[in-house]
Amino acid sequence: MAHHEPNARTVLVTGAAGSLAQRVISRLYWKYQVIAVDFRRRVETDADIPSYRVDMQKGGFEEVFRRHKIDAVLHLGRIFAHESTRLRRYNANVLGSRRLLELSRKYGVEQVLIHSTYFVYGASPYNPALLTEDAPLKASEVTADLVDAVELESLAQIWLWKHPELQLTILRPCNVLGPGVRNSMSLLLSRRLAPALFGYSPMMQFLHVDDMADAVVAAFEKKARGVYNVAPKDYVPYQEALRRAGCQRLPIAPIPQALPRLVSHALNWGAFFPPYLINYLKYPVILDGALFEEQFDWRPTRPLAEILDHYRVAKLRGN
Repeated sequence: MAHHEPNARTVLVTGAAGSLAQRVISRLYWKYQVIAVDFRRRVETDADIPSYRVDMQKGGFEEVFRRHKIDAVLHLGRIFAHESTRLRRYNANVLGSRRLLELSRKYGVEQVLIHSTYFVYGASPYNPALLTEDAPLKASEVTADLVDAVELESLAQIWLWKHPELQLTILRPCNVLGPGVRNSMSLLLSRRLAPALFGYSPMMQFLHVDDMADAVVAAFEKKARGVYNVAPKDYVPYQEALRRAGCQRLPIAPIPQALPRLVSHALNWGAFFPPYLINYLKYPVILDGALFEEQFDWRPTRPLAEILDHYRVAKLRGN
């Protein structure tokens, strides 16, 4: 027996193995026909959710579009900087996303949502106090490690403009944190020892993964084209966030661009501590999320204290 409504729309969710996508799928499950796709592994799902492991650039991905009449695509899957080489990341994030957009157009998908990141703005001493959606994307000037994130965005914005029939929405959230999240900032706050630069403690915004899942669902259901920051109104100095997350601070001298890799090696953090993060530990990148809140009638419900407590409690439990 189908759990969703008859004639329900069919929604394809990429990155289905990830913490955010799992939460989005569980929210959509009762109303829509959901299809789960991931390019790392096949995801175990409830009995009537089809699940595929695909290489986004190979033929198998098209097979999913042929087999199902897909109405909407929620592209939540991205390979993070600590997960892969720069080339593989570029291929998956940029070329894979282009393939996804091409297939969406070819098979008459009527709505596409792309999950981007606040990293695209770039961390710079010249950033305005609050970044609105029309601020320039400077991350690729700051570091080659974020080229794929910026190019994915540029690609999505071209499609937004050229193909209005796709109803394209691009979400740029601040740091998304919480149980199961595996992005750079979550991994950093999970550690007992975390780097802090002498003389720097930039303001940061944090969003609970449950609130982000609600934001994705709101954006999907209300269907407004465009680019939106997703962020709470409150922020906290980075070193204060470390304290509240139960991290011991490892003081590091503010160093020239070449040295982050040395820090990484010295701490034996390897790819876990992507060099580009150094800039984000120096300069604030604070998003103005008012447009999204207004357009989609969404507010974060999880307070900062609860978000950071999760990491502190996990340490106390020895996790």
